[in-house]
Amino acid sequence: MDEAETAKPRDCACHCGGVTFTAAMPDHPRGGRCNCSICSMKGAVMIGVPLNALQVTGGEDLLRCYQFNTGVAKHWFCSRCGIHCFHQRRSDPGQYGVNAACVKGLSPYNDFPELPVSDGMNHASDGNPQRLAGWLRFEENAR
Repeated sequence: MDEAETAKPRDCACHCGGVTFTAAMPDHPRGGRCNCSICSMKGAVMIGVPLNALQVTGGEDLLRCYQFNTGVAKHWFCSRCGIHCFHQRRSDPGQYGVNAACVKGLSPYNDFPELPVSDGMNHASDGNPQRLAGWLRFEENAR
């Protein structure tokens, strides 16, 4: 079954709860990471959703947008707690990347034990071939 067919609204919030939003996604969404400059620094697991699948339900006045380089991607964060909530993707401006840690009931660790890492340092929008940089794995209680 297609993920879009099984998508349902999920409640989401930043750390302080000032920014709330819903994002329609399947029960077990696919997540990913990226190695571009900003994604490497924020370190979030991102879940792709269509633009019309995300609705800000509270704290819109707290949201701030950060753009750099080409200005295509729009990174939205809470001005109170600083949490990156979602961004409009450069690779697909018709999608938001939702921070999995903001999705109530999801763990960016246990729910995503193995993640593909996109090669954002050599971005496809810059004429490079789209490729994976590698994989990240989470092993609970690993020693």
